[in-house]
Amino acid sequence: MRLLPLLLVLLFCTCGRAQEFMPILQGSNFTGWHIQIKDQGVVSPEDQAIFSLRNGQLRVYPGIPDQTPQPYAALITDSVYQNFHLKLEYKWGQGKYPPRGDFVRDAGILFHVFDTTQFWASGLECQIQEGDTGDAWLIGARAQSSVQDVIRNYDPKGKIQERGGTYPRFSRFHRAYCWERTGWNSVEVIVKGAGAEFYVNGHLVNALQAAEYPGPGDEWLPLDKGRIILQAEGAQIHYRSVVLKRL
Repeated sequence: MRLLPLLLVLLFCTCGRAQEFMPILQGSNFTGWHIQIKDQGVVSPEDQAIFSLRNGQLRVYPGIPDQTPQPYAALITDSVYQNFHLKLEYKWGQGKYPPRGDFVRDAGILFHVFDTTQFWASGLECQIQEGDTGDAWLIGARAQSSVQDVIRNYDPKGKIQERGGTYPRFSRFHRAYCWERTGWNSVEVIVKGAGAEFYVNGHLVNALQAAEYPGPGDEWLPLDKGRIILQAEGAQIHYRSVVLKRL
C-alpha cells in the first residue's frame, strides 16, 4: 500500500510537466511533411529541387542561379496542430526568381490551414518578407486585431478591427515596428485557440483574435486548429532550429 502514494505523486508530476520544444524538421528527410508545387500538385521529395533538408536545416531554392524562373511551393505538415508555440530562425539567401525576381524577398509561415485544395491554402499567415516580417495575412478566413488609428499598424492599445472573409480572399493586418535585421532572425508564433501572437527577434509585432473560417451556409466557425506550411515564394531562404511545443 505504501507504493500507492508514490505512484500518485509520480503521476501528478508527469501530468503537470510542461511540454518541451521538439524539432519538427529533423535529419535529412521530410518525415511528417509533404510538398506541393504550384500547377503540379503534391510531389515526392525526390522529384523536386525547391526544398532541401540536411541535418535539420531547410534550404529553399538551394543552389539555383539568381533570376532563373522557379515555381512557388509549399512544405505542409501531415498533422493538424492546435495550441502551440512555434519557433524558427531564418536568413535570406541571394537568389530571387521570376515571377518575383524584381520584388522584395518573400516567404511565410501559414498555420490553422484548413483547406489546401487551392495552392494558396486557406488559413492564417505570419509573413516573412523583407521589411514586413510579422504582417498577418488572412486567407479565406477572418479575424480581429488591435489597430493604431493613424498609421494603421498593430498596436496592443489600438482599436479592435475585424478583417477578412471569403471575398476578397486575402486581407492583411500590418505589423508594428520592423525588427528584422541582416543575417539570422528569429520568429515565434504562439497560438492559443482562435488567437495568435507573432514575435520577431523577441518583440511582439502582431496579434490576432477571434479567427474564424466559413462553415455551411452563412455560418462562421472558430478557426482553432489546422496544418502548418512553410512557403517558397521565389526567394532563397534558409531555416534552422524549427521547433514546436504543444500548449
